[in-house]
Amino acid sequence: MSVESYRMPGSVSSFSIPSSEQLPAVEIEPAALEAFDIVGFNSRDIRSRPFNLLRTQVLKAMREKKWRLLGVTSATPEAGKSFLCANLAVAMAQLPDVRVCLFDLDLRRGSLAEKFAITGDHGLTQFLDGTIDDLHNVGRYFSNLHLSLFPCYSSRINSAELLAGDRFTKLVEAMRALPDDVIVICDLPPTFANDDAMTIIQQLDAYMFVIEEGMTTKTELRDAMSLLSPAPCLGTVLNRYSASPLDAYGAYGKYGHYYGQ
Repeated sequence: MSVESYRMPGSVSSFSIPSSEQLPAVEIEPAALEAFDIVGFNSRDIRSRPFNLLRTQVLKAMREKKWRLLGVTSATPEAGKSFLCANLAVAMAQLPDVRVCLFDLDLRRGSLAEKFAITGDHGLTQFLDGTIDDLHNVGRYFSNLHLSLFPCYSSRINSAELLAGDRFTKLVEAMRALPDDVIVICDLPPTFANDDAMTIIQQLDAYMFVIEEGMTTKTELRDAMSLLSPAPCLGTVLNRYSASPLDAYGAYGKYGHYYGQ
């Protein structure tokens, strides 16, 4: 990202979302990412194929609508929303005309810091509760992934109050002040966990919904989308789908040796 800070207009209480050059730079070993099934950065890995296909569909839809702030949620925990967020973000970040900021807004059970093997004293929770006043010590820039991550660390806090506060509103305004080529992806809590996802999504452009095959029911999907209305749903993603070995485009299909390592 450019050296400039992305600053909200307004009073002296406004703040900047740091550019990549203003964040601590980190390189992460591919093996550390693969331990958490993050493979979207490696187009030669056959497992990255669905994320490459997904990023193209998502970017096309977002550009048509002039959307840049995307949330990802599910009905219940363990459906794979953080897994999807991480892989979609790193896959998008490999494109030369896209810059990606990934925010972990699952304040009670944030997991992206662990997936990207980082630790810290301050996360987004500490910004929202007023402990810190900027994001320079929160974010990390993964130089080998071309990705900026703003994590949170799991804590027992009243997340609803933080997300309903003025600081969260200003955080979203700062996201919108980012340059036009920056895509913001937000990992959100599950819809039925509390009202956090509903609160956040109303301030974003759109959301994607992760469905876990064999677990998420039609009723859960319908009720969750009703709760998230009127926010637009960009689409749904079926996770943990098991393709048949006879599927010509599956991992065992005849095209695998052309694309895989």
